[in-house]
Amino acid sequence: MYERIEIDFEGKQIKAEIKKIAKQSDGSALVQVGDTVIAAMVCYNKIPREEADFLPLIVDYRENTYAAGKFPGGFFKREGRPTEHEILKSRLIDRSLRPLFPKAYYHDTQVICYVYSADPNCDPDIVALNAAALSLYFSPIPFDVPLAAVRIGLVDGNFLINPGYEDLNNSDLNLVMVGTHEGIVTVEARGREVPEETVVAALKLGFEKIKFLSLEYLKYFENAPVKKIEVPSLKVSDEVYADVKNRISDRLRQALFTSGKLASRDAQHALYMEILDEIPEDQQEKRKETSLAIQKIKDEMVRDIIVQEGIRADGRGHKEVRNIECQVNLLPRTHGSALFTRGETQALVTITLGTAEDAQIIDVLEGESSKRFMLHYNFPPFSVNEVSPLRGTSRREIGHGALAERALLPLIPVEEKFPYTIRVVSDILESNGSSSMATVCGGSLALMDAGVPIHTAVAGIAMGLITKDDKYVILTDIAGDEDHSGDMDFKVAGTEKGITSFQMDIKIKGLTIDIMAEAMQQANEARMKVLEMMNKTIEKSRDSISPFAPKLVIKQIPIEKIAALIGPGGKMVKSIIERTGVKIDIQDNGKVTVASNEEESIRKACEIIDQIAFEAERGKTYTGKVTRIENYGAFVEISPGTVGLMHISEFANHRIRDLRDEIKEGDILTVKVIGLEDNKIRLSHKEFHTPKDQNRSNDRPRQRQPDKERY
Repeated sequence: MYERIEIDFEGKQIKAEIKKIAKQSDGSALVQVGDTVIAAMVCYNKIPREEADFLPLIVDYRENTYAAGKFPGGFFKREGRPTEHEILKSRLIDRSLRPLFPKAYYHDTQVICYVYSADPNCDPDIVALNAAALSLYFSPIPFDVPLAAVRIGLVDGNFLINPGYEDLNNSDLNLVMVGTHEGIVTVEARGREVPEETVVAALKLGFEKIKFLSLEYLKYFENAPVKKIEVPSLKVSDEVYADVKNRISDRLRQALFTSGKLASRDAQHALYMEILDEIPEDQQEKRKETSLAIQKIKDEMVRDIIVQEGIRADGRGHKEVRNIECQVNLLPRTHGSALFTRGETQALVTITLGTAEDAQIIDVLEGESSKRFMLHYNFPPFSVNEVSPLRGTSRREIGHGALAERALLPLIPVEEKFPYTIRVVSDILESNGSSSMATVCGGSLALMDAGVPIHTAVAGIAMGLITKDDKYVILTDIAGDEDHSGDMDFKVAGTEKGITSFQMDIKIKGLTIDIMAEAMQQANEARMKVLEMMNKTIEKSRDSISPFAPKLVIKQIPIEKIAALIGPGGKMVKSIIERTGVKIDIQDNGKVTVASNEEESIRKACEIIDQIAFEAERGKTYTGKVTRIENYGAFVEISPGTVGLMHISEFANHRIRDLRDEIKEGDILTVKVIGLEDNKIRLSHKEFHTPKDQNRSNDRPRQRQPDKERY
């Protein structure tokens, strides 16, 4: 099967060729928008996993450097393991696809997206999302929805559809939306304190564009000879369901209402094992069916309690936030620290301030850049009472860290105001729902404790959704079981003024804009309560940074002096560092940053830099030392290494026959720069010549003239 799709969309043409390449895969789509070309291939294992209870889906997004006409960095000059940037794109695609597979589909499935050509004005992630969805849609895999993706920007108050890099850099909103003509599936965004009503307007516009694309894909699909594999449904017989429900309902409800996450979990697990242990090991089908019945009964009970009874397992109301505790400055040697606790979720957040050389170099298709604000999120196993070896950073940790980083980034002052590189580390100490939003809150508190001049606090909250028949309830500050049994995980972060970051993932096939708007407004109310609690602990940034943080002084030197400061082979700058113990960062524009924990070291280094970078200014006065005297004048060193010529006629307002009679080498003179020509400095002492100088000139022995009257 070979299918060609062409769609005119927002002034550009989307070209997709289905099964033209990678014909041995189960599905492929080669999609081109402008000069960006993405290939998405999908394969699945024909035999499902036995006893699996999750979708074994793998998504890999890779950017080949040749797509932008570049060589890979590093010694080996070839692409290696995925970058953080690629992992985040992979997660975005994964979260968009995962909820749309049938619940009983347990086949190992892999989606690979390659960037083959990169248009400098077209972010490939939106093209990759559409390509991945098309490769699945036109394959035998039971993915039967026309999924589409768009990006919305906001520049000068105007919304832009799929803006390029330049517009995105100036945009107050970067909103990625994925969905079908029936509803929204995934949303991911960052903003510069954007009001909720503006975000809702962007969501409505984005959904209109998604509907258009989704329906276009549907037209092509209806005419394509695609046959999907059949997936058995997860059915529980009425007899087994009724028997299990009759035996566990009261005790399950009691377990759900048991106070404390671990106590409730243990009570549920004990009940679960009690029921399963009654079934012989050789009756695997019945054990599996009973296990499904228990999970189904639990999910229904959670929904009934919330929707029908209007309460939650921990006794809170639908809009109630768990108890919050905040503490700052608890770690004496860090540059800033905070402990944020909300219910049974706790984050310890620390701040480290560094120099420009500590900034992270980011090399992606659109070019190389430096990153001076970074947030790292760690989720150790003890935070959820589990045993697991500590390995490298997981994709989940990278994703949660990126979400929190987006929330705090708009508040970070520009380099000219606060020249430090900032690293935030969030260690999750316990977790029962929304540790990423606890990281946002803890990060805001720690930044203020570190003296980073953010103008206001940032808080985050996680919202949930429970649906039953035609009813739904939006939950504020969801806990773990509510997330597991619910239909939505909607994280929103921002300030009192507006939203800085949000992310939504759902477990149903689509969500309406009206429900999203309602959830956003409810999240705003909760965010204000959290901000109020945080402001009671620390309301504004401290006036000074930690005494253990490096002190920074920024100097601007002439560009032509950079070479002199660096010296041959870096000899001069290394010498300054060795003599003073400071760190020095020199940029191409002449900006020099000097850093040290000792102010005296900074002062000494700055003196040396000033001497090297010194440039005389016409009309300016200097005090210098006479270094050499010639018949025509004297050479005066007005700064170390900078010497000017004072002509004999510029020493005084009267005639001087020999300068050696007036001054000697080593004398200190006040001089004025009267000329700068071809790097030559002309000096004058005339206006500073005092009567004392005059008297000294008149005291010279003079030859006696003959007395004419005597002859």
